Amino acid sequence: MTPSTIAVTGATGFVGGAVLDAALAAGHRVRALVRRAQPPRAGVDWITGALDDPAALATLMAGADAVLHIAGAVNVPTRAAFAAANIAGTRAVVEAAAAADVPRFVHISSLAAREPALSNYGWSKAGAEDVVRTSSLDWVIIRPPAIYGPRDMDMLELFKMARTGLMLLPPAGRLSVIYVMDLADLLVQACMTPALDSHRIYEVDDGAVGGITHQALATAIARAVGRPRAVMLSAPAWAVGLAARADQLVRGPRARLTPDRARYMVHPDWVANPALMIADGVWVPATPLTDGLAATVHWYQTQGLIAAAA
Repeated sequence: MTPSTIAVTGATGFVGGAVLDAALAAGHRVRALVRRAQPPRAGVDWITGALDDPAALATLMAGADAVLHIAGAVNVPTRAAFAAANIAGTRAVVEAAAAADVPRFVHISSLAAREPALSNYGWSKAGAEDVVRTSSLDWVIIRPPAIYGPRDMDMLELFKMARTGLMLLPPAGRLSVIYVMDLADLLVQACMTPALDSHRIYEVDDGAVGGITHQALATAIARAVGRPRAVMLSAPAWAVGLAARADQLVRGPRARLTPDRARYMVHPDWVANPALMIADGVWVPATPLTDGLAATVHWYQTQGLIAAAA
C-alpha cells in the first residue's frame, strides 16, 4: 500500500483514535480536524477547527489523497441537534472535499440508516448518506454494526452490569458487532483499495453469519469479566422506554439512555446484510469475539472502570 495523506474528521473519538493508530501503523500521514489543541504526534498534522469552519476544512483537505469522515453525533437530545451534526456537518465536509478535488471519500455511517423512521439518529445518518450519494465525489459508505473495544464508553454499562452478576437486556433480537481495530483497518484500506467499488454502500461485521442474539452477546461479556453465571433479564420495549425517560430526568443532557436510543435498542434486527458485505478476498475481520472482549475488559480494568475478576 503506497503511503498517502488521509484527512480525518472525528480523530479523537473512539473509532477515530483507532483509525489514527491504524493509518500511522500502515505508514500513512494523517491530517486530523480537532476542536482543541492536541499534543504533538509523529505523522499527524492537527488542524484546529470544526465542521462549521470552512477555512479549517479547506486546510484539512488541501493535498489529501482521501477523506475519512467519522465525526458525528450519536446521542444528542433533539432532532435538530442530530441534523446539525450529522447532515449539515457531512454536507460541509463533502463540499470541502469536492472543492479540493480529493480522490477518495469514505463516509462512516451506521446500520441505523436502514431505519430512518425509527430514531432521530437513524434519520440523520440516512440524511448524511443522501448528501454523500448525491455528491460528485468518488465515495464509499461503510455501515458498521455495534462497535466495541478498548476506549469504548458506550458499551461500558453492559460490562459493569456483567460484573454485578445481573444483566438487563433489550427484548429478544439479533445484532452484528465488530472489533474497533478491525473496523479501523478496513477504513484505512477503503481509502486506498480499488477493490472496494466506488458509489457502493457496504455493511460489515466480525464474520459471525447471522449475527448474535442479545443474550449470547451478554453471556460472552459475562464470561469475559469473570461472571459466567450472571443472571440475564430481557426487558420489554415499554420498560426500556421508561428507563430512558428516567435516565433523562436523573442525568439530563448527560443521559446515556435517551428515548431516541431506546427506540434504536429495542429494534429486533441489527444484523449486517450479507448482500452488502465486502468480498472475502478484499477484507476479512481478524478478531474473534472472545479475543476482542478480552482485550476490551483488560483496557477497562487498567483504566479502573471495572474491577478485576476475583
